[in-house]
Amino acid sequence: MSDRSGSHPATRPGEEPARRRGTHPAGVLVRLGDTTGTVADPAEDVRGRRVLDSAGAELGTVDDLLVDSEQERVRMLRLKHGGVLGIGAEVSFVPVEAITAISDEEVRVDLDRERVSRAPRYDPELADQSEFYDSLYGYYGYAPFWGPGYVARPWPYPGADPL
Repeated sequence: MSDRSGSHPATRPGEEPARRRGTHPAGVLVRLGDTTGTVADPAEDVRGRRVLDSAGAELGTVDDLLVDSEQERVRMLRLKHGGVLGIGAEVSFVPVEAITAISDEEVRVDLDRERVSRAPRYDPELADQSEFYDSLYGYYGYAPFWGPGYVARPWPYPGADPL
């Protein structure tokens, strides 16, 4: 259970927090730009960088980072693409597990443009955002960060190839 403000999920007395039940609590991901937080090393902040797909085609620009407010880890890239001067632009979300390389100007992911364009769309009117996150991770085929046995990779990934 959570409120619609995006705050931490509430639990009833005696109820186990949703993360321990294996489901994602709604509201745990927040836009870094909506907080006072920053990425520890400014050189590692990929906001504003172009995102390239597995074939090198441009997908858009990293508009923001979605951070797990409990563990303070970057979990998703928020991409903006299309439109003219920001008007009519669409937003897509890509789990950070898709990142294969990072440079000073670009982020490369192991997805293609078609796959990203067909990804589930965020709907701010949904009362339970966990359904969106579940469908997004399932669609891309990555294990969700709230699932049992998930081990977070450090940010940015030391194993990512330089471009």
